[in-house]
Amino acid sequence: MSSAKPSRKAAARKQRLAEAIAALTALEFGLKQHNEIAAYTLLALLDLQPDVSWADAQAPLRGITPIIDFIAITYNVRYAPNTRETIRDDAVKFFVEEGLLIRNPDDPKRPTNSGKTAYQIEPTALALLRMVGTPKWKAALKKYLASRESLKHEIARKRDSARVPVTLPDGSQVALSPGGQNPLIKAVIEHFCPIFAPGGVVLYIGDTENKFVHLETAGLFALGVTLASAAKIPDVIVHHKARNWLLLIEAVTSAGPVDGKRRKELKELFAGCKAGLVFVTAFENRRTMQSFISHIAWESEVWIADDPEHMIHFNGERFLGPYPDVMP
Repeated sequence: MSSAKPSRKAAARKQRLAEAIAALTALEFGLKQHNEIAAYTLLALLDLQPDVSWADAQAPLRGITPIIDFIAITYNVRYAPNTRETIRDDAVKFFVEEGLLIRNPDDPKRPTNSGKTAYQIEPTALALLRMVGTPKWKAALKKYLASRESLKHEIARKRDSARVPVTLPDGSQVALSPGGQNPLIKAVIEHFCPIFAPGGVVLYIGDTENKFVHLETAGLFALGVTLASAAKIPDVIVHHKARNWLLLIEAVTSAGPVDGKRRKELKELFAGCKAGLVFVTAFENRRTMQSFISHIAWESEVWIADDPEHMIHFNGERFLGPYPDVMP
């Protein structure tokens, strides 16, 4: 009897895995999205035990680590911590893109790179998956697939409504992903630039969701700058044409000021630039700045969004402008 019980459990787990793979295949996902890892990920996001009906599927809010923990505890399959990226990139990412999952429904403004990022089964998909194995499944699946594109558009519309709109100096707009440092980046472009770089051209804006959300390749190339995708690029790059300065701006909410090491990195990254380099760290307020004050590099600048008309110059030799070591 003692060996029969584990055998039944193993059989139930195997059967449930096969059902999940079949469901993902029917939902027309690619090979990587209806394999074993993707199927276990789906089961974790349905909180579905091996021995209960699909009708009992739930919609818990789970991040990648809780997904791995659920699979280990419930299905006795243990994935190494470095499997996180595989689960996120090969399963969760595609599930989100196809509207099967919603990212951060509890806080749409949460940054995409936050450690608190969580996912939840979309309600229409949950209703469909509760019909797996029933006579209603085929008809419900057909209806769901026919309406999936409109469903994806609606999810995208809601997601876009939480994005941060930024108006560039030329009047055009860029939409940044919600949360994180992006509200500060908006302040840099809309308040810092008109005051300290009037007539300046925003050549680059980085975003956690899209590293190259705004990139003026031709403008950078004209200055002798080419940015590799793997490079650690500052958050905002602005060309102050009137003075031929290239402002390299780091927007800091929790990490990443222009300290001595970062100044050296940026100097090397922009070596050969035909404009003088100006290093700027932007903070939301003085309280945030206080956490980093001892790290700010000499021969750099600090701007605080709460006091937009003022700058703090980390050297008495000159005010805002490039220093001799970074002149073209």
